[in-house]
Amino acid sequence: MYPILRFLGEVASARRAPRLGPLDPHVSTHRISLLDLDPWRELNNGRTLTLYDLGRIPMAIRLGITETLKKNGWGFTVAGNTVRYRRRIRAFQRITQVSRVIGWDDRFVYMEQSMWAKGECLNHMLLRVAIVGGAARRGMIAPAEFMAAMGYSDPSPPLPDWVAAWIEADARRPWPPVLPPITDRTDDLPA
Repeated sequence: MYPILRFLGEVASARRAPRLGPLDPHVSTHRISLLDLDPWRELNNGRTLTLYDLGRIPMAIRLGITETLKKNGWGFTVAGNTVRYRRRIRAFQRITQVSRVIGWDDRFVYMEQSMWAKGECLNHMLLRVAIVGGAARRGMIAPAEFMAAMGYSDPSPPLPDWVAAWIEADARRPWPPVLPPITDRTDDLPA
């Protein structure tokens, strides 16, 4: 179940916090609850992505992203991500999360998020988001147009080499995926 009460608390806090520049980091703290755990009594990997929502959406509020989206009738959708898990996170542990925009290209805005405790990085996520048009304008909105709508006309900072390598590797990935022979048939899979 989505942690709606925690989400609403983070949104309320973000609305009271000072505005951030387009490339400034948003820092938030979270305490891991029993509902965040997997059968091994550590933070569930799926819930990790949900907790990243609890950092990314308030960041979007503080950067003016949500305001710009609403004003233009646009949407904001995750178009890919990769997470590197390094340390176990346990019940009731307090973590600090850092979320930031690191740049954009002609299709996507790239962000990174990380979770920390006692000066050590616990996990790190790279993601790309697409800005999509609403009913009046279908398809993806160019990130430069989106940034200009936010009042930021500078070009993207250079994307780090590791981000460029991820973009290249993902472009080589087949879509749709090639399925192995499947004996358990379902109507949802191609013949």
